[in-house]
Amino acid sequence: MSNYQYIFTEIDDAVGKIILNRPEVLNALNRPMITELVNALETFNKNENIKVILLTANGRSFAAGADIKEMKEDDPIYLEKLDQFAEWDRMSLIKKPIIAAVQGYAVGGGFELVLSCDIVFAAENAKFGFPEVNLGVMPGAGGTVKLTKTIGPRKALEWLWTGEYFDAKKAYEYGLVNRVLPVEVLFDEAMAFAKKVATQPPLSIRLIKDTVTKAVDLSTYESMQYERKNFYLLFATDDQKEGMQAFVEKRQPIFKGK
Repeated sequence: MSNYQYIFTEIDDAVGKIILNRPEVLNALNRPMITELVNALETFNKNENIKVILLTANGRSFAAGADIKEMKEDDPIYLEKLDQFAEWDRMSLIKKPIIAAVQGYAVGGGFELVLSCDIVFAAENAKFGFPEVNLGVMPGAGGTVKLTKTIGPRKALEWLWTGEYFDAKKAYEYGLVNRVLPVEVLFDEAMAFAKKVATQPPLSIRLIKDTVTKAVDLSTYESMQYERKNFYLLFATDDQKEGMQAFVEKRQPIFKGK
């Protein structure tokens, strides 16, 4: 296990785990914590032995928003010079799958962090929402945009305007999480899924993520053209040859990420 100040990281087979670790403040996201998180994501993204990244947290909550004490005296010029959300932009460039295991509160910046992941497993006690309106502001790390793209403008406005929280069941109904699980099995189920994805051909996984991400913003026709090029590209890989040969020979393929 490698220790940062505000997170833990460790490697379990081909899964790189990042664990938020400010439980005394419900893992409120201060700026150094976000920097450590993004650095850890980029480190795992460059490690060829890591196939999947699992993001979770110590304590009762995943992440109870931004650290308000840190930012309550900020002004626009300071935020512009700081480039407040540059770290979040780096997060969007991670090519490997990011799976979140969420318990307790995932609100404000914590919810934006969840929306930045590819697959989300939520405990039955998970709570989601954007309370920023109650503080006289709004989400700024992609929350309004990503929520709207996922659940549509009317549902998004309802939650953004009221600042209310919704539970894991509602998040599942809205398509914001993939599975809702008892808290005592949350991490094990998320890890089992991560390890399953880690056995798949890495370049296929990478280009599938790339294509799905593009499909959110591009037209159907443009998305299909993009998909087609990535499909063709995979025929230049050894894993494509191995996968199809194994199918013909009725055996399990051995993928090497080449």
